[in-house]
Amino acid sequence: MKVVAFNGSPHRNGNTAILIDEMFKILNAEGIETEKIQLGNKPIHGCTACGKCREIQDGKCHIKNDHLNYCIEKMVEADGIILGSPVYFADVTSEIKALIDVAGYVTRGNGHLLKRKVGVGIMAVRRGGALHSFGTMNNFFLINQMIVPGSSYWNFAVGGKPGDVLNDEEGMRTIKTLAENMAWTMKKLQ
Repeated sequence: MKVVAFNGSPHRNGNTAILIDEMFKILNAEGIETEKIQLGNKPIHGCTACGKCREIQDGKCHIKNDHLNYCIEKMVEADGIILGSPVYFADVTSEIKALIDVAGYVTRGNGHLLKRKVGVGIMAVRRGGALHSFGTMNNFFLINQMIVPGSSYWNFAVGGKPGDVLNDEEGMRTIKTLAENMAWTMKKLQ
């Protein structure tokens, strides 16, 4: 089994990456392979609904979106998907939103390629807007017929500067519980 995580933060080693790494510790201990892909700061383009992916049926976006096509390929190969994002103006980063839109359009139009995979969204938040971001990611998972495990609270930790999320005890406990529930769900589905 494998989980692929997408770090939507422009900061490769920031709070979002820390949350992903915390999840990976538990997933790896449960025997699940993990891979983190840096999405923030990549030159990507959002979906234009041109329909070429649905016409050609090759599982790819036909706009010059090489990195997003790579991400879609990784999503299709994986059993579980983690979307990680800091909260910007009460929502996910533009890179995560582009991934959601392009991957959603491509995979749904090519035979529902994400159906019955396990998906979780996690957020690093300075103050507010986490629940809207959480909804954005869960809407992607649910419209793609994915399975979304819960946790002991909403899937975010509070922190401004890199590393601050480690001081949010409840947030870190929530992320660890989420990882445990993700591993449990994946094993039940296997």
